Amino acid sequence: MSSKCPSVLLLSLFLTLITTTTTYAQLSANFYFNTCPNVELLVRSAVQAKFQQTFVTAPATLRLFFHDCFVRGCDASIMIASPNNDAEKDHPDNLSLAGDGFDTVIKAKAAVDSDPRCTNKVSCADILALATREVVSLAGGPFYPVELGRLDGRISNMASVQGSLPKPEFNFDQLNGLFSSHGLDTTDLIALSGAHTIGFSHCGRFSKRVYNFSPQNAIDPTLNLEYAMQLKQMCPQQVDPTIAINMDPNTPRTFDNVYYQNLQQGKGLFTSDQTLFTDGRSRATVSQFATNPFAFQQAFITAITKLGRVGVLTGNQGEIRRDCTRPN
Repeated sequence: MSSKCPSVLLLSLFLTLITTTTTYAQLSANFYFNTCPNVELLVRSAVQAKFQQTFVTAPATLRLFFHDCFVRGCDASIMIASPNNDAEKDHPDNLSLAGDGFDTVIKAKAAVDSDPRCTNKVSCADILALATREVVSLAGGPFYPVELGRLDGRISNMASVQGSLPKPEFNFDQLNGLFSSHGLDTTDLIALSGAHTIGFSHCGRFSKRVYNFSPQNAIDPTLNLEYAMQLKQMCPQQVDPTIAINMDPNTPRTFDNVYYQNLQQGKGLFTSDQTLFTDGRSRATVSQFATNPFAFQQAFITAITKLGRVGVLTGNQGEIRRDCTRPN
């Protein structure tokens, strides 16, 4: 039996690779060329209009895409609303998702469906992927081709969220383990973490780092002390859940590489941010991205493209939802 193990393992790995490859091999940038040729323009117009109303559109949509893909794969199951409040979006890890992200997808879906050629032919999952590209670009980040052809999932429940998303207190090993489970390597992890160059968090997500961090240290020693004092001023110890703090204290409305420069200075808001610099295994890549914005942008494009392939539904595995908030 032991002599057969390597062959069995090899066959298992091969089958896994074949399944994974065929799933996202059906994705292509021109998937809707014949059915909805102007889908990208329609989504772009709707997202631009929403972005002009509020900048929160950008970080909210980007975060929505990440939270969707990491739970059941990129199937827009995060969009489904439950009358019993037991869908993905109702899980505590998702309650902080800004409504502007959901609204962006709904508005973009309406814009797409308003074209008779496109009505009910483009999935909510693809619209979310396209909207994510648009907000990244509008905030100053790279414009990149988006693979399309995903179907929407029919299932959304709170239970599937448990343990699926990274937490602010995660260390490098925990982050790397979670990302690698989705086929994302360490460079992808560091590049996707760069999404924290825009957006905000609430005090309760990081307050432990500046109050009673440990018996030995009141403040997390990996935090820049001056930055820690600023955080204490903005976040009273009796945590107000409504107070929002920029993830990037320097250029919070620009998708740039300043996030990595902040990490070099001990100004990562979450432990899961700062660990990318304090851990020797990822420090060199952080430093490269901090000094080379082009390297960061290229790595981000690679990483978000790979993210968009996670758990993709094709064939008869899913559907094209008429209403993004509920299965057909």
